[in-house]
Amino acid sequence: MTRAIIVRHGQSNYNVEKRIQGRTDFSRLTYKGRNDASHVGKFLCQIVFDSIYCSPLNRARQTAEIIHQQLLLNPGQSATPQSNNKLLEIDLPLWERMLSIDVKNLFPDDYRTWKEEPHKFRMLIPQSKGFKEHFPVLSLYRQAREFWQEILPRYGGQTILIIGHNGINRSLVSTALNLSPSLYHSIQQSNCGISVLNFVGGWGEPVQLESLNQTQHMGVNLPSPRAYYKGLRLLLVRHGETDWNLQRRYQGHIDVTLNKTGKQQSQKLAQLIQDVKLDLIISSSMSRAKETANIISQYHPHINLHMNNGLREITHGFWDGKLEREIAQEFPKYLQHLHTHPSQLQIPSGETLQTLWKRTIIIFNAIIEESLNKHLQTILVVAHGVINQVLFCHILGLTPGELWNFRQSNGSLSVIDFPVTEDSMPVLQTINITSHLHDSAVDDKTVPGAM
Repeated sequence: MTRAIIVRHGQSNYNVEKRIQGRTDFSRLTYKGRNDASHVGKFLCQIVFDSIYCSPLNRARQTAEIIHQQLLLNPGQSATPQSNNKLLEIDLPLWERMLSIDVKNLFPDDYRTWKEEPHKFRMLIPQSKGFKEHFPVLSLYRQAREFWQEILPRYGGQTILIIGHNGINRSLVSTALNLSPSLYHSIQQSNCGISVLNFVGGWGEPVQLESLNQTQHMGVNLPSPRAYYKGLRLLLVRHGETDWNLQRRYQGHIDVTLNKTGKQQSQKLAQLIQDVKLDLIISSSMSRAKETANIISQYHPHINLHMNNGLREITHGFWDGKLEREIAQEFPKYLQHLHTHPSQLQIPSGETLQTLWKRTIIIFNAIIEESLNKHLQTILVVAHGVINQVLFCHILGLTPGELWNFRQSNGSLSVIDFPVTEDSMPVLQTINITSHLHDSAVDDKTVPGAM
């Protein structure tokens, strides 16, 4: 497995001024940007990187240098940052150095296309003979694919660190997961936020987004919504660990309770978000989810806990209650099919992924719509691994066959922002945050567990 840890550069003065940076190299890191970069290095110093790549632009290069100084505290670290032009930020030549508000006011139609249909957004660049048509987002996606195609063959089974920018980092994650450029704005990358991709093989082979946009190493428990955002924030939780997770025994609709570790995970998560003002808590009706929700709700006594049967985990039929190794012996072809072609699997007496997909989307659409109509600001939902993965796939336009592109660990937290306006798309702020559960840096040490 090739592991790619992706970091956005630290805060710059252009970030503070809300100025378009693009490929200009005039901005510099602020004190906060330098300090946050140092925190990233300390957070990652347990990891030995086989290679470190950064954008040649100063704000990313300086971030890489600060991170590298902290990484050198690990005696096994020998890789040094090297610049790569394929990590340059998105090219917006007609807007660079302008304030975002001025761009919005001076180019209202183009700005609207940029926000609502980024894959169609274009700039006409003056040339000596007429104009050149430039599609910034489509060009950036090509650049990201070329980076992966260049880098992955060199580092099979190794760990690489990538320090880039908001746009190129989104494009790196998106192209790895095969997301449409139309969803360019659906993934968040905070300054010094950390994301982790695991590649099973080379380019075009399966990849898993282990986590997206971690910010806890900077003392920021949850990334902030975008400046212009108005809408609903969904905190999405997978229930804590059970003994059956630990044993890799399939639970499905069997009502298993949390074990000691699961209760501790739920407590740590509850403490992480204890200061978040919640308007609603909803849980799957199954005990392992309900127990997790009850522990969290102790910090929010003014809120009633609502149960929802539609959020129950997928039922595995004949597999429920069986260990994974037993299933591998009794149903080898079925289990292989589950891992390679989940959308085509029909477990004997079980629920198909298509059926689960349909009920999951119906339930979440109803929850989001009702919450928006009631003008709620932040809600928390406790559900199950596959349920949560279906929601991510749905938001990002992926198919049931790409279910395993996302990791959902016991006791993990994800954050999705849903806008009020229908012409704006949900934004995945952060996925599968588990840093509150262990001391190790970005390595997710929670037990993978069966469903």
